[in-house]
Amino acid sequence: MNRKEFLKITGSAVAWSVASSFVPHFSPVQPGSIHTKTIPSSGEQIPAIGMGTWITFNVGNSTSLRDHRTKILTTFFEMGGGMIDSSPMYGSSEAVVGYGLEKLGYPEGLFSGTKVWTGDTSEGPEQIQNSMDLWGLSAFDLLQVHNLVNWQDHLKTLRSYKDQGLIKYIGVTTSHGRRHGELERIMKSEPLDFVQLTYNIEDRAAEERLLPLAQDKGIAVIANRPFQRKELIHKYEDHPLPEWAPELDINNWAQFFLKFIISHPALTVAIPATTQIPHMKENMGALTGKLPDQNQRQEMVRYIESL
Repeated sequence: MNRKEFLKITGSAVAWSVASSFVPHFSPVQPGSIHTKTIPSSGEQIPAIGMGTWITFNVGNSTSLRDHRTKILTTFFEMGGGMIDSSPMYGSSEAVVGYGLEKLGYPEGLFSGTKVWTGDTSEGPEQIQNSMDLWGLSAFDLLQVHNLVNWQDHLKTLRSYKDQGLIKYIGVTTSHGRRHGELERIMKSEPLDFVQLTYNIEDRAAEERLLPLAQDKGIAVIANRPFQRKELIHKYEDHPLPEWAPELDINNWAQFFLKFIISHPALTVAIPATTQIPHMKENMGALTGKLPDQNQRQEMVRYIESL
């Protein structure tokens, strides 16, 4: 029995004591109160704002830093979060995610997403098993081929795992706006549930071909680098929000950028990363309130270009 099964099935005093120093109960999120998107291959709904872990959860064995990341997770789940995205490439991030999830008793609504990242095909299964051990899970919701490394062989492995019920969804990832041509060819030729790519208000290259293709092929899309690693926040935080921002229930720049992303009809989930609870609250605030329509999205772009 793995840790998740132990915590969920036994309900023992030991499991309770492990989680009690943090938040053993999560405030229920009212159905329909947050923005969810549909995974085309299954019809499953997931919250449109998830959480990335690159750099932010790579804190090693420090108990104090791990406990702080657990508080970040607490806020994430309390405010309706679901998808957590990680990778073996991200140092200790998977171990820290697993540490936090165990402390919190593996909250209902977790959508676990990680990656396989090795040029050696034979190392793939071992790496996947190690990720499962680090997270404390016996199966993943989503497993992706990281940055298309050895994608042909790894997709064969992932399909086998999916057939065995060890993976619910499979996908491939890119980042930094790179390798769009290769990603497009893969999307056209391979049966995928998800793709992950860079998309934000200043990097909209994916709108030209990749996002329409995802809609045509029924592939869910994860947007990474929604703030360009804080660059967008730093670039615009000294400027005022547009006077019409309240009409879209936008209270800060994080919500401005995230609502632009998740309002695109092809986008399924954005995965901002943070180490600060106030920033997590700002991010998750994009899950509620109005979203811009197409005309308002264009107005958002024009406003950014005017600054």
